Order: sequence, then C-alpha cells, then structure tokens
Amino acid sequence: MENIEKKSSESAPNPDVGVPEAPKTFSLEVLRMIKDAQQQHGLRHGDYQRYRGYCTRRVRRLRKVLKLPQYDKRHYKKKDVSVAHLQGSRSDVRYLHIPLMMAERAWAYGMQLRQEANTEPRKKFHLVGKLRKACLYALQLQELSASDCCDARTRWEIEAYNAWMHGTLHFELSLWKSAIENLKRAQLVYQNLGDALPEEEQSLYRAKVDELTPSIRYCAYNIGEGASMDDLLELRAQGLLENLESLATQVKSQSTEALQTTEWRGRKMGVRPEKARLFLMSIQDLDKSIEKAKSIQAKIEILETVIMDCKDAITAIKEEIKQDPKLRATSQGGQIVGIHFLLSYLTYIRLMRTLERNMLLVKQAKASLEDASEGGGKKVRPQDMTRLYEIILQNVTELQQVPGLEEDEKYQEEIMSLSTTFRAFRCYYIALTLVAMKRWKEAVALYERSMNYAKEALTSSPKAYNLAEELKHLISTIEGCKFSAHAYSVLEDDASDEAGAVFGRTQKSSKPLYERLSEYKEDATLHSKNPNVFKITPDMEPIPCKPLFFDLALNFIEFPSLEDKVESPGGKKQPAGISGFVKGFLGWGGASK
Repeated sequence: MENIEKKSSESAPNPDVGVPEAPKTFSLEVLRMIKDAQQQHGLRHGDYQRYRGYCTRRVRRLRKVLKLPQYDKRHYKKKDVSVAHLQGSRSDVRYLHIPLMMAERAWAYGMQLRQEANTEPRKKFHLVGKLRKACLYALQLQELSASDCCDARTRWEIEAYNAWMHGTLHFELSLWKSAIENLKRAQLVYQNLGDALPEEEQSLYRAKVDELTPSIRYCAYNIGEGASMDDLLELRAQGLLENLESLATQVKSQSTEALQTTEWRGRKMGVRPEKARLFLMSIQDLDKSIEKAKSIQAKIEILETVIMDCKDAITAIKEEIKQDPKLRATSQGGQIVGIHFLLSYLTYIRLMRTLERNMLLVKQAKASLEDASEGGGKKVRPQDMTRLYEIILQNVTELQQVPGLEEDEKYQEEIMSLSTTFRAFRCYYIALTLVAMKRWKEAVALYERSMNYAKEALTSSPKAYNLAEELKHLISTIEGCKFSAHAYSVLEDDASDEAGAVFGRTQKSSKPLYERLSEYKEDATLHSKNPNVFKITPDMEPIPCKPLFFDLALNFIEFPSLEDKVESPGGKKQPAGISGFVKGFLGWGGASK
C-alpha cells in the first residue's frame, strides 16, 4: 500500500513546476472588455481618475488570485507576465488581463493629465511619459498574443489596440505622419473585424471606427492632405481641439493676405484685429460643416462654439477701440465708419448664428413634443415652446438695433418679416397654453391673431430660414383648433347658465331627455344603466285621504243647565255644579236626611 502511494505521489505533477501540456487557446475580446470597464467605472462622465483607480485595484486582484505578486514582506520584485504563464499547467486567460489593465491605467492617467494641462502646462511632459508607458504595456501584450495560445481574433484585437495606443502617443507628440499610419491601421483592423462578426456585435466596432475618424482627419490636415476648415470646426465642437486661434494660426500664412478687407451689405471694411481676421476665416465654410453634422445636437454644439469665438472677436475689437483714441469717432456725415462698421458686422453674425441656434432648439423641442404625444420621449409643455419663441423675438429685436443699419429699409423689412413670423408661432403656443387652462375665449382670440400674423408673414415671403411651408401648415392647423376652442366655449356657456359648472365635469339635470330635446348637454348619466330619458311612472301628487270616524265633536257640545233641580242649604235647592252631577250619576253621594 505504501509503495502504491509512493508511486502515485511520484507520478503526480507538481503545481509549482510548469510541466508542458497541450497548449490552450485563449480568446479575449479586448475592445468590448475595455469599453464595458470604462462605461462602468467613470468614463461615462469623463472621470479618468476614477477609472485609473479601478485599473489599479483590478491589477492587484489579478496578481493575488493568480499568485503572481511583485513583493514580499520587505522588497519589491518585478514579475512580468511571460509566455510560460500562458503555456504551463496553470495557464489562465486572466494573465493577459494584467498587461491590458496596466496599459489602460497608464493611458487613463495620461488623459487625466491632459485635462489638467490646460492650467498647468508642465503636466504635458508627464502626460507624454504616461502614454509611453502605456505603449510599452501594449507591446508586451502583443508579444504575448503572438504565441499559439491566442486565437486569430484575439491577435487582431490586440494588434489594433497596440496601433491605437501608439497613434495616440504620436498624436500628442505632433508626429502626424506616424500618428496617421497607426490610427489608420487600427481603423482598418476594427473595420475588418466588424465586417467579419455577426450583425449584433458590429455596432461596437463601427463606433470605434467613427471615433478614430476625426483624429485621422486632423493628422491629414497637418500633413497637408486637404482637410477643410469645416472639418476642423467639427473637431473642435467634439472637444478634440483646444482652441480655434492656434488652429487658424497654422493656415494664416496661406489666407491672411486675402482677408485684409471684407464686404458686407455693399460696403467694404478693413479687418484690422488679428482675432477678428482669424474668426472670419474660420466661418467661411461654416454652413457646409453644419449640413454635414449628423444630429441636431451636433449642429447646436458647432454653432455654440462659433458664437463663443465671435464674442471673443467682438471683445478684441472693443479693446482696440478703447486703446486707440483715433478710433473712438463712430460716424462721419451720419454714416458709421471703419472699425465700428466691422463691429456691427460681427454683432450681426453673432445674433444671426444665435437665432439659428435657437431655431434648432425649437426644432429639437418640437420633435420631443411629437414623441411625447405618441406616448414616448420627454414631455415638452407649450409654455416651453412659448419661452423659446420669446427668446427668438428678443434676438430679432436686437437685430433691428444693430448700429449702422437703422436707416437701411431693406434690412429692416427683412427683420420685420422675421419678427412677424415668430410672433405667429408664439401666439399659437400661447393659445395652446390657454386651452390647457380651459380659457377658451382667450384661446380663440390668440388663434385669430396668430393666423393674421401668419398671413401677413406669408405676403412678405420670409426666405431666411425657409419658413413659408411651416407658416402654411400653421394656418391649416389653426383653422381646426379655432373652431374646436369656439365649440368648447359655447358648451361652457351653456353649462354655466344651468349648472354653473366648468366644461369637462359631469353635468346632471333633473329634466328627462324628452323634455330638453332642443338643448345639447353632455350628460354622463345617459350612458349609465339608469339613463334619464323618460319617466315611466308618474310623479306623486297629493290627493284627499280616505275618511275615518273620530269623536271630534265632544269639545263643541253644550250641556243643558240643571240649576232648577239642585236644592240650596236653607231648604232651597242649590245650583249643582258639574261635581254634584257626577256624584249623583255614580250613586256615591249618599241620601239626604
């Protein structure tokens, strides 16, 4: 028995010794794994510090469970994951997680430093160091996947991850050529992987391909491969470029000379401040950039970025006017001149782009209102739409007051046409608000006013935002709403005459239906089990009751006088009262002696 135990113990493999076995094939979905971790641990809100802490804890847990610590009680001993760990008897796919999480930790630290580098420029060097370390761990992961222990999909995913990490590093170092090569390689691999996978798994890889596109376009622009200015505006709206001034400085040598002067409303003006010149260059293809945006929210973000840049340019012009006393004269011969007309031009651009942004907000709110009416989406009240149109009308009022354009009749007519159009929409949504409050008469009046504004605006043909079709749709909508509100108003008057109740409540009437056929009232009792249509049994009427015999005449009887029959005490008969009569009648009065 002891010999059998010795032989069995000798034949049992030692777990600490890596005895070669048949190699296992591991599969690791790198992109899905890191995306899930990022969304669950901080990057949904851009919190890179939280995600970095998660990666640190994840590496510590992995080393503990895989029994691969890097320290004892006193000393630190570096232990990297090697191919032997993946091929031994204790091989585990989680060994691949260690270099992946360490690369993610270094990358997250670098992105955190990138956010802080806006106020502390020295952190830019620390950022580059962290990205270099992330690239080292990504290379280590790729070396591990090159062995036969990983399947083809895992090798491709790790290769794409390594290329993306190196492209990110070279992007920060402004090595545009190598950055675009690595990013294109990663994009190509992710695109091929998405095409090869089932349809339900393709969305993640397509999103990654779209995520890499702006960076590739920016690298192509810096190399000189023809990226346009509207592409750069879209990149900045997405937060990939820090400021437009440094971007426009790169193309200043090509187009600054051509923008020394500009023309607006038939008048030429010099573009003197550098910041104003750069801003005017940046918005030359703004409309194309807005058209390329995929969603309303993306268009709004691009416009908000342009509005902020325009405000900076206006501030620069005002500062230059303040510093140079020669520029303080605003007019000559009643006409605004020089840099002041440029200031009016930039003010006009800011107000028009703000108006365009607000129109997109209205469009977004209308879409939400339609979704809410169909039972889904966020509920938008008519009051919210009214508020948006009030803000738009305030912008139109400011456009009317742009310095230098008060006497321009054509310009004022265009702005008045816009004002009339937006007043029509505002009155319509105020009427909807009053309808919700059961104020029918006021709603009818505002419907009528909205229709008048819409018809007046149609005669002036507003072409700024192609609002003619919307005005025609508004007129057709108001016609039905007006008659509906008028009908409700009549019903409310009828209800108030008889019951004093507000329309919508149950109106009860004591009259049956056959007695009020000429009157229309909503009576909920007509749909009940006992409708008040006709009274089958007649009403109760008072009638004489059946005669009964009662002794009611005793109080009216007059008894005869008995004085002559009663003797007096002196031998004469005394008049007897009612008591004597009773005593004699009952026989207990006794005999007289």
